[in-house]
Formats: sequence, C-alpha cells, structure tokens
Amino acid sequence: MAYADVILKKKSEKAVLRRHPWIYTGAILRIDGQPGQGDTVRVKTFSGDTLAFGSYSPCSQIAVRIWSFTEDEREIGPSFFRECLQAAIQARQITSDTFQLTADRLVNAEADGLPGLIVDHYGPYLVCQFLTAGAEKWRADIVNVLFEQLSLPVVSVYDRSDVDVRIQEGLELRTGLVCGHEPPDLIEIRENNCLLQVDIRQGHKTGFYLDQKRNRELVARYCPGKRVLNCFAYSGAFGIAALKAEADHVSNVEISDRALDLAERNRAINSIGPTRMINLKADVFSQLRLYRDTGQQFDLIILDPPKFAQSKGQIHKAARGYKDINLLAMKLLKPGGILVTFSCSGHIGPDLFQKIIADAAVDASCQLQVLENLSQNVDHPWTVTFPEGHYLKGFIARKMA
Repeated sequence: MAYADVILKKKSEKAVLRRHPWIYTGAILRIDGQPGQGDTVRVKTFSGDTLAFGSYSPCSQIAVRIWSFTEDEREIGPSFFRECLQAAIQARQITSDTFQLTADRLVNAEADGLPGLIVDHYGPYLVCQFLTAGAEKWRADIVNVLFEQLSLPVVSVYDRSDVDVRIQEGLELRTGLVCGHEPPDLIEIRENNCLLQVDIRQGHKTGFYLDQKRNRELVARYCPGKRVLNCFAYSGAFGIAALKAEADHVSNVEISDRALDLAERNRAINSIGPTRMINLKADVFSQLRLYRDTGQQFDLIILDPPKFAQSKGQIHKAARGYKDINLLAMKLLKPGGILVTFSCSGHIGPDLFQKIIADAAVDASCQLQVLENLSQNVDHPWTVTFPEGHYLKGFIARKMA
C-alpha cells in the first residue's frame, strides 16, 4: 500500500524511538505526498529509516498519532483494528471485572494502541468516542468489528463524540445511535453492591465515571459511621458507595440539576432513606466557604472536581483552584478526619498535585498523613512511555490532630 512519508527533523526521532505515540508539527521536516485527514502515513527519520505508521491530522498540533511502531510495511485496515480490539478486550478479561460487573472500559485509546478511540460498555450497550482524525477515518470499520465480529453481547453502539478535542482535529461534534437498537433514556448498572442509573445520551463522558470504580470501593471502607461531604458529586456514586458501607449521612454538592436528579434516583433504587442523603445544588467553591463561615465540620470529604487544566497554559490557574478547594476542605475536616482528593487534569502531574496538596496543608495549619495513593481503574491502563495517559491522581489522607 502506498503511504505518504512524514520525514522528521534531525534528532526529532527520539520520542518515537521511545514509543511516545504523538508527533507534533514542530518535529516534522517535510511530508512527501499529500495525505488527507485521518490517512495513514509512514514516519521516517531524517536519514530515511522507517520508524512507525500513524494517522495524519492536518488541523491539529499533534500531526501524527502512531498506530504501529515498526520498520516493516504495515497495512492499517480492518484486520489491524480487529486484532487491536480483540487484544484490548482479552486483556480486560484477565485484569478487570468486565464480565462480572455490568460496566467497564473496553478500549482506552493510546494505552490499547488505538489513539483517539474510547469504548465503554454498559451491559449490552457500547458507547464510543472517536476523538481524532484517525479514529474518525476508521469509524465504520471499528463499529463493524465491535458489533458483528467480537464475542460480546451487543445490542447497540452509541456515539458520544461530543468532546471539544474533535474541534482541534477539524471534526464536528457528534452524538447518536450508530447501529442496533436505540438505548433507553437511562441504563441501570451494578457496581460492587450499588445500583446506579447511567445516562449515556447526555451524561458526562460516556455517561459515567468508570475510572473511579476501584476508588469508590476503597473510599467506602473509611465511611462507616461517618458524616460525609461529597463534592462535585455528579450522580452521587461516591455517596451511594459510602451509604452502602454504613456512613451515617452524605451531603452531595453538585451544580447540575440533571446530575442531582440522577443522584436522587440512585438513592431511591438503592433503598436508602431520604434523611441519610441530601443533594445540594450549589457551586462547590461557594458551598465550602459557606460551610466554613457557619462552622460546619465533616468526618470525611471527597473532592472529585472536573478537569481544571485543559491545556498547559491553564496549569497555574488550575493549581490555584485545586489549592483553594483542598484548603477549604482541610479546614472543614474534624481532627482525624479523612480527605479524599483527586485531579483528573493530565497537565497536572503527580508531583505537582502532591505539592499543591502540601501547600494547602501548610496554609491550613495542619498535617496530612497519606494513607493511600489513588489512580484510574485497572480498565483505564496507561503505558510507561506515554505518561499523559496517567491523568487521574488522588490521595486518601488523614488530618492529624
């Protein structure tokens, strides 16, 4: 097959040799040929050696995303995607609870050798995101493999490609049924001993935060007998897990009416009494200050905010935001209380996040004792040569008296 050649500048091949899957426009000397959006290109060194094959994106600062690191000619087509998808799903049969619980991530983009492709399953419903030009190019073939050629009980494939990164790729945002039966408005899943309603049409991400599954189980162990504050609660999954673990009371704070409606539904289907959980529509920053000013305290506080840093240019502002909410939370914790805090911003690395939490502790005049380091669930793996894939960082920490 004839591919256009992307020739790298001298010494710009180091990242590719270290198997980093992104090639930025600044690393490219020239392009021999005229590849279209999403077309497969051959990546070569300045001296002409073949390094890899990837998808080309003329609109993005990330001009090439690698499909395959190889010197040998590689045909990127339906058989390639079938192999990658089968490998990803087989890996989760070994490392995850995919076929015991009712919702998991099946494909995690670069970590599974498929940049720009996310596939989550909620029972027999698959939800996909095609986030890059390359994933979009092969959308029909990928869906065909998922729906017809894998041994999965699939009744529909739904597209949630409504993420802003597509705009940077020169792609329109898109949602809707791809094939199969139209999914219901809400899908009920089971996570550990919790029942949860998921809105795959309009919910966050593909409908739910599957990456926090293991963390909800870990945090629940600290909740018996506790008064819990669950901030940025979304549909209340951390709160439901806490109450199932015999927390005394949970306050969910969330700005979205739709999310709070889901949280209330989740309370009801888990047979949790209305006096044990309240759902507050409020801005978290403002609500934390209100709690501080009225002298309220909690035994355990969960901070699971949305991504504060969308780009490197937003790191400083994001760091201030993380410090602010953590400082407020520390002041609201009783002595010996537990802080559960996260960052899902890929541009905020683990070391920086730890420094932010440490600075907040100093300003709060308290010492935090880290009990557990938290990360994304096992079905959201990342590769050691692509640290950007390690986006979710967190701590369970005790406020020392």
